[in-house]
Amino acid sequence: MFIKNEKRKIKDIEGKPYIFDLIRKKYILLTPEEIVRQNFLDYLILEKNYSKNLIKLESALKYNTLKKRSDILVYDKIGEPFLLVECKAENVAISQSTIEQASRYNLQIKAPFVCITNGFKTYCFKIDFDDNSITQLNAIPEMI
Repeated sequence: MFIKNEKRKIKDIEGKPYIFDLIRKKYILLTPEEIVRQNFLDYLILEKNYSKNLIKLESALKYNTLKKRSDILVYDKIGEPFLLVECKAENVAISQSTIEQASRYNLQIKAPFVCITNGFKTYCFKIDFDDNSITQLNAIPEMI
């Protein structure tokens, strides 16, 4: 996989590729997972018109006694969690354990939508906390 947005700034630092992250406003090592994250960010911002001001990357969260980080967390216009995205490298298959990982993270965050992507396959779910139901969606939700 490659960075789909040719306008993204990529530079070599000590023999390794780094990409300028529009959210964190700094250069980030371009790992296979980071390629997926940056492409998905471009999709959310450029195609779905999500505001980059409402996106947070690698948000710290606590699961039991473990410290974890969510890959992408999008907030709605009133500052509530809206969409949690778990990114995997393109060579990592989306499995039941991947979905469970994102679900565990969302127990703390309580976003109504959760996506899991490896750049080739993306699964999105609507979570209803009132009746404990999960519905798989055919598309990424529009920002409300």
